[in-house]
Amino acid sequence: MRASRVTPAFVAAYLKEIGVEFVPSVSAEVARVIAGRLRGAGPNGGASDVAASPESPVSDAGVAPPATDSTLEALRAEALGCRRCPLREGAKQVVFGVGNPRARLMFIGEGPGADEDEQGEPFVGAAGKRLNTWIPRLGLAREDVYIANIVKCRPPGNRAPVPEEGTVCVPWLIRQIGIIQPEMICLLGATALRFLLGGEPKITRERGQWREYKGIPVLPTYHPAYILRDPRREDEVFQDMETLKGRLDAR
Repeated sequence: MRASRVTPAFVAAYLKEIGVEFVPSVSAEVARVIAGRLRGAGPNGGASDVAASPESPVSDAGVAPPATDSTLEALRAEALGCRRCPLREGAKQVVFGVGNPRARLMFIGEGPGADEDEQGEPFVGAAGKRLNTWIPRLGLAREDVYIANIVKCRPPGNRAPVPEEGTVCVPWLIRQIGIIQPEMICLLGATALRFLLGGEPKITRERGQWREYKGIPVLPTYHPAYILRDPRREDEVFQDMETLKGRLDAR
């Protein structure tokens, strides 16, 4: 394979072929690194570059985690050792996910915050407490659902994940969805909507509208953190919970 032909578009197509359904952005640097992996060479053209730096933040960028086991606990063990992007270096731990491994409903948010990074569980801070008040409206408890995020390590300052970070981490989420096989997914906020389904959607337009991911019905709604900042919009979330409940009850 000639380096001049390995473009970001080529790498995006390659990632989709190996199971990464949505690639928000593939930078020239990421394309160059993956090109080296495809040729068996490192990012600077040397065959030993990647092997010599297994924890290099870009050495595994965008490459789907190896499907070595189909169980959630085995996947968790793999994810806890992930060093595929710089987020892990600044985080205390990998926040994998929590809940019923056979949940009918899966909630997907953006990424861990300070409380989640400390406790190793998604949605345990103020936003998590607000989410906990929404779940009973579905006739469910927190223990009945499964909760995960687009990225599993806390971004600095609780900022939104950048495209390269999401691209690296989403394959873990894709495998979680494949193992859990939820009947429905509720996406919490614009970041989750964008990284899982693609495009540049506006959450204010998309919330409450059914979408689909690999045959699974998907309903976007606001992120609990957004509602904490603007409680006036919570009635819209309540409408979305009613929509979810109606479809769950009908199945």
